[in-house]
Amino acid sequence: MVNSTKDIKKFINDKGFKKIFILCGEKSFIISGAEDIFKKILKSKEIKLFYKKSKIPILDELINIIKNIKNFKPDLILAIGGGAVIDYAKIANVVDVRPDLAKLIVNYSYPFKKKFTKLAVIPTTAGSGAEVTSNAVIYVNGIKHSFENELLIPDNFFLIPEFLISAPNSIKAPAGFDAIAQALESLVSKKSNDISVDFAIKSLKISTQSFISFLERPDMKNATEMSIAANLAGKAINISKTTVPHAVSYPFTSLFNISHGHAVSLFFEKFFKFNYDNLEKSETNFNLKKRYDLIFDLFGVNNIDSFCSKITLIKKKSFLEDNLLKMNINVNNDIDKIVKGINLLRLGNNPININENSIVKLILNKND
Repeated sequence: MVNSTKDIKKFINDKGFKKIFILCGEKSFIISGAEDIFKKILKSKEIKLFYKKSKIPILDELINIIKNIKNFKPDLILAIGGGAVIDYAKIANVVDVRPDLAKLIVNYSYPFKKKFTKLAVIPTTAGSGAEVTSNAVIYVNGIKHSFENELLIPDNFFLIPEFLISAPNSIKAPAGFDAIAQALESLVSKKSNDISVDFAIKSLKISTQSFISFLERPDMKNATEMSIAANLAGKAINISKTTVPHAVSYPFTSLFNISHGHAVSLFFEKFFKFNYDNLEKSETNFNLKKRYDLIFDLFGVNNIDSFCSKITLIKKKSFLEDNLLKMNINVNNDIDKIVKGINLLRLGNNPININENSIVKLILNKND
């Protein structure tokens, strides 16, 4: 399921690509070792290198990327990086620059027609699973919006575990937690089915055993395992989509500059317990109680409190701080902005209908 750099070289040469647009993050491209390897692989190709600047995918930079791609006219876009890099590439390959672009994004009404060219992606983090999903995100005026269309799925992807090892834990930890969160949310999402459940279970069986060792003692074995776990989680949410922890995470990224996976972790236990405590209000077409029992079994616990304690321990071991006061975040001051930034599409997938008042109560009571 994983690849080597030889696979990439063979793919590029077999397809006869001549002009290649490389989209990447400057730091990750260097730290991962990808820069040295691709200098050798692509030495006979005409390339254009574009380093993304923003930590999150924003409209202004997306427009710049689209213009650069259209001017260069590549026959392959190669996205090498984390979720933001891959999302930029996915959107830029199907969207044109136009005066009403922001309005179309905000109204979720962009008319996808066709891909500009071939897109191949190589994750340098084990987390988002963006290499296999039909959605991508973009922030407009600080608010996160989602594109969803089959055209967004990359034509090819390569999982290169060696690119994951050298990343700092400040990157690995939130990415890895995101993979765990995606698989868990997939299991309780209203849109889940037998196939997504299978992907999520397989992902969690790997990530729950490999995540902490990947942070503490990274090697090819646990890097490979986390790469596979993240990919499987991506396949799961491509079917089921995510739920309330992801829906509420986005304003914490845009307002407080908290990395995506870290933002997802902030209220994870609270929202999962909320769903469990309201099982009788389930809107799923499956037995939500049985899904929770499955989750408890995967985590080796017997009840919701023990599960929440296990998640809290994972966060503690991975140094994902969730005390808002220690993070200098006063949610009382920004609660209106936070609520405004919640992603309604993701919220609609939650197994229990959760209204604004319940969300505000859970957020404000975070550190009680």
